[in-house]
Formats: sequence, C-alpha cells, structure tokens
Amino acid sequence: MAIFVALHGMSDYSQAFDLPGPWWAEHGISVYAYDQRGFGAAPYPGLWAGAPLMRQDLGDMVWALRAKFPHTPVYALGESMGGAVVLTALASRNPPRLDGAILVAPAVWSREDMPLSYRFVLWLGAHLMPGMHVSGEGLHIWATDNMRVLRQLSHDRLYQHSARVDQVYGLVKLMTEARRAPEHLTSHPPILFLYGGKDQVIPAEPTQAVAQELRAPKGVISYANGYHMLLRDFEAESRWNDVLLWIEKTNPKPGRVAEMQARSLAKQPATASVISQPWTTDKTHTGRSPAPAPKGAGR
Repeated sequence: MAIFVALHGMSDYSQAFDLPGPWWAEHGISVYAYDQRGFGAAPYPGLWAGAPLMRQDLGDMVWALRAKFPHTPVYALGESMGGAVVLTALASRNPPRLDGAILVAPAVWSREDMPLSYRFVLWLGAHLMPGMHVSGEGLHIWATDNMRVLRQLSHDRLYQHSARVDQVYGLVKLMTEARRAPEHLTSHPPILFLYGGKDQVIPAEPTQAVAQELRAPKGVISYANGYHMLLRDFEAESRWNDVLLWIEKTNPKPGRVAEMQARSLAKQPATASVISQPWTTDKTHTGRSPAPAPKGAGR
C-alpha cells in the first residue's frame, strides 16, 4: 500500500517505532526507521549534527526508497523532533518528493514562544558551557501514560537520558524553524497533523497555531487523552488505525498503486525496518514491545 520513512524524536532512536511498525506492516505499510545523526547507534551520539544534515538524510532515504520501489507511495512520518525535521524539509528549497507527511506531536516550540528566562539561560549555557549535560529529571513531565514503555526506556542504553546544552540549543533552533515553516509552504503534499491534549512536552499554543496555519490539503486530529508520545500511549492502536485510514484516503492512485504493488512488492512483503545507521546497516524489526520516554523526555 505505502512506505513510511519514520523519524524519531529528541533523545530517542529508531526503536521508537517498535510498537506501530509491525502493526502497520501487517496492514500493508512498510516502515523504515533510522537513527538520526547523533542519536541511538548512529555516529557521534550526543552531538548535534545540525538541521540541514538531518533534512538531507531524510531526502536521501526518500530518494533511495523511491528508486527501489518506484510504484509505491512514500510518506514521511516524524515524531516530535522528527516531525520538525519533516516539516522544515517540506518548507525548504529542495523538499523531498513525498506523497504525504504525518506529523506526530511535532516539536514546534519556538524561541519566541519561550519565557525570556529560558532563552537567556539557554543562550548563556550554549556559548559558555556547550558541553554541559542537562536532563528533565525532577521536572515531573510525563511523555506517555504507558508505564511499561517508560520503564523500558529508563534502562535503555541507546536512549539519551541527558543532553548537551548545545544539543538543546540546536533543537530549539530547529523548533523555531518548524514553528515558522507554514509561512514558507507554498505547496505541499497532504499532511496529517496529530497532537495530544495532555502533551506535557510541547505547549498547546504553538502546536495549535501551526496546525491552523498549515494550508490544505491537511488533516488535523487532536486526542483529548493523548500524551506527547501518541503512538506509544495506552490508546495508541486507535491512532495507528487513524493513520492507516488517512493513508487509504489520500493514496493518490489507489487502483494503479494496488496493481503495480502486486508486481513490485510481491517478492518482498511489507516489513517494519530499523536502520541504525542509514549509510551502512539495515536490520529487520524484531517487534519488541518498546519505547517512549521517561519523565521529562521526548522532544
């Protein structure tokens, strides 16, 4: 039916899609997730690579999958920071050739939306102590209501439990670009925008503003009981299904795609894949039970 290029959030890595990936694969969607630069098993963990390189990696992945499956629609799905990468890539001068984009609680908390004290302390830290590590410990922020996932992440060595100040500074710059992206989007593929009413990571005001400012074609779904990690909450499966229904609705050439898929994908069934390093390795999803973020985590 379709291919998803899935981008994880801040501190996280490709295992973020261990829950929805196998479910979507069972319904005909192949999911390809990779560790973005500086995260998970990718080179130089903990170092901010910069938004331009992250967008370039997304474009390269989309190009490679289109070359391998030329008759299959390709969508980008970005969660939190990954959503900011997708959104800013669409607003760039050379956007990836996508059939659609799914933004899951995208990180759009811009510098201007933050209190002056936050901005001052972050600027000071990034310029005087860029290598100092900070964490959300003690802030009592819950990224999901799924305690099993939180416990798993708390013991996950690939999940980053703290971040360098300059890494956070880079994230804020990316979020600021994402907050302003709608004004630069003159045309774009269909966008599905998902966010939760109980999100404690990204404030509601900038989230709702971006959802409103995005031009059509778009779909917006707000989940009253949704936390930041919408795809890993207790009620996540209904949201996976919402994404599936949207894909079926927006698939540009359903008849032709179904016919061509029978030829191009018959020899390779839908899979959920994790690519630890997009430039080197590829491994098949194990379907382990998996990964949101502990308290204070998740952009």
